[in-house]
Amino acid sequence: MKKKRFYIAFTALILLLCLIPSLGMLLPAQEGEAGGNQALSRAPALRDPEGRWNPKYLAQVQDYAGDNFYLRQEMITAWSALNARVFGSSITEEVVLGADGWLYFGDTLPDYAGLAPMTDREIFSAARNLSLMAEYCENQGAEFVFTVAPNKNSLYPEHMPGLSAASAPSNAERLAEALEGQNVNYLDCFQLFWGQGEALYFKTDSHWNGRGAALAADAVNEALGRFSSYFDGPFISEETHKGDLYDMLYPAGEGLEADQVYSGELAIEYDVPIRSAENLTIMTHGGGEESLLMFRDSFGNNLYPYLADSFNTALFSRSMPYRLDLVSQREADFVVAELVERNLRYLIQNVPVMPAPRADISEVSVVGGYSARFERTPADNLPGYDLVTGVLSGEADPDSPVVVTANDGCYEAFLLEDNRLGLYLPENVEPLGVAYNCAAREAET
Repeated sequence: MKKKRFYIAFTALILLLCLIPSLGMLLPAQEGEAGGNQALSRAPALRDPEGRWNPKYLAQVQDYAGDNFYLRQEMITAWSALNARVFGSSITEEVVLGADGWLYFGDTLPDYAGLAPMTDREIFSAARNLSLMAEYCENQGAEFVFTVAPNKNSLYPEHMPGLSAASAPSNAERLAEALEGQNVNYLDCFQLFWGQGEALYFKTDSHWNGRGAALAADAVNEALGRFSSYFDGPFISEETHKGDLYDMLYPAGEGLEADQVYSGELAIEYDVPIRSAENLTIMTHGGGEESLLMFRDSFGNNLYPYLADSFNTALFSRSMPYRLDLVSQREADFVVAELVERNLRYLIQNVPVMPAPRADISEVSVVGGYSARFERTPADNLPGYDLVTGVLSGEADPDSPVVVTANDGCYEAFLLEDNRLGLYLPENVEPLGVAYNCAAREAET
């Protein structure tokens, strides 16, 4: 009888433990926050703002319950710690466990191992697109520079687990070579960081630390013909940083990592108050001279304060596609585009917001078919223009630009993946066809 009672009590205890996550959702608790870059589902509504029934309500309830059950973060943290310590494995493909406490972002593995590299055509397309951006900025009186923020395992592979690194040139290396051929001002952050005798990225985060950002800021200024010495300091070490990769594995964890915090004076005034460094747009006044427009990603979170201090006015944008229409609006003297290595394909997935450059192909031999598969949509940020996209009807040579013929001349298009193209044309201009396998020469406007 005692044995039977024990089994009943044990079974009841297990059932109670299993019910705690669900029953806990009845408590008046706030919705949780995801770790790292993850986002949790929000509580769904039975009706939409217009009063109509929500047909996806039950599916959304299921997603909400899966993301917000009671003690979710604590359970994930405990399970992650158990797997890491006992089995030496990560519970998520987004985080790679390295040696000596180092963590790496899973999305960087294709670059590291050389899996599915960009084709020669895609590398040319990215370089040509940046060339068109640079020429547009220069025509607006602004100097342009492009830089790639290296993946952490590209700089510090010694802490990676057993996966072999690629022996072939990386996408970033191939793009750098192509940019030289296109005469684009390129800042090589790989050589810059390799030349340092210290680790300038966080162990538990995918980004550079405060001192690494200072090094990059000095290099950006140098590439623009300016001078700064933020990397010389002073810096103080503060154990205040919770890494984004650590947060993905241990969302309820309290582990902090030391950051090198710049303790000198930075003269920064915000034109509009910001919530955090993740803001889509940050506008500042600083202690320097001239105006900066910078397109950046999350690597700009630690970078932008130094550059904000360097210029009189600055706008830091996370917009994608790049809002080059802002060059004239901001009367920018300098334009910087920073993009992390793992996202280089963004350069052939988005059409920069700028008028299409004129092209002249009258004196060259043109080979190629004509595409009638054009689509156009009004441009939100470029009044008087439409975004025109299309698909090539045949394969272009790896190093060939693409020209759209129109009722008032020719325009060079931005080159996109999957044999697509895109450009902004005036509303009264009708695209007629596409010429490719040609050596387009930009015409003077």
